Amino acid sequence: MPSTTFNLYEAKTNLSRLVERAAAGEEIVIAKAGKPLARLVSYEAVKLPRRPGAWKGRMRIGEDFEDPLPEDVQRAFEGDEEE
Repeated sequence: MPSTTFNLYEAKTNLSRLVERAAAGEEIVIAKAGKPLARLVSYEAVKLPRRPGAWKGRMRIGEDFEDPLPEDVQRAFEGDEEE
């Protein structure tokens, strides 16, 4: 999408509208006396690559992890809340 240029005063007056347009994918250039100063674009979060083994040594799985649940807990999981 091509960029649109706004002078600084106009950008200050219409900042919320310009932010919405940028968030929708439009590139907004802000200029002063015809000289481009800044570019307003949508925000894209930086996704860091996953690192295998990052949790090594930070957690422990108990020996009883795969043991059956106590009856009252199992009933709660099944939606039977009677005691």
